[in-house]
Amino acid sequence: MTKAEKVYDILNILNECFPRPEVPLHHKDAYTLLISVLLSAQCTDERVNKTTPSLFKLADNPFDMMKLSVEEIREIIKPCGLSPMKSKGIAGLSKILVEKYKGNVPSTFEELEALPSVGHKTASVVMTQWFGIPAFPVDTHIHRLAYRWGLSTGKTVEQTEKDLKRLIPQDRWNSVHLQMIYFGRQYCPARGHGWKDCPICKKYMRKELRD
Repeated sequence: MTKAEKVYDILNILNECFPRPEVPLHHKDAYTLLISVLLSAQCTDERVNKTTPSLFKLADNPFDMMKLSVEEIREIIKPCGLSPMKSKGIAGLSKILVEKYKGNVPSTFEELEALPSVGHKTASVVMTQWFGIPAFPVDTHIHRLAYRWGLSTGKTVEQTEKDLKRLIPQDRWNSVHLQMIYFGRQYCPARGHGWKDCPICKKYMRKELRD
């Protein structure tokens, strides 16, 4: 089997398991998505979705967020972890959005990644899931799956992103990114993983990772 055939098969499995994946973070616009993705760093989407209603009830736009102090933001988002850094980032980027972009979230990687606490992965999620610009956000979970399935040997998420973009058709990046997230949670977790019961790992898991 060629690498292309393997990728084609894996994509078919993902499509069968999760044909219409939705963005797991609750949001209503680019700003609330940006804040939610920022909060999801080293935190579960479930926890973020339980936390953001309280935050967005007070401020679901950068103008209202500017009215809150860093301490007020920090107190609300504590359950998401890393609250000192995240609260400063939310306050800082909200101020920039108001002063530089009239309250709008910019739609380029360069502008997004220049915002406080917004890295390439966060920018990629906003670009692809809101603006519809082709991108393939890779976090530690997708990085792990790509290695486990033999799609990448990258030591960093950056290299894994390059490998996946090379292997997967660009018009599938958006959906495959989400499908891998959902698939990993249901069938291919980091711990307690029974590879023989995983639709992909029972066929393609690296031999050295098998029990």
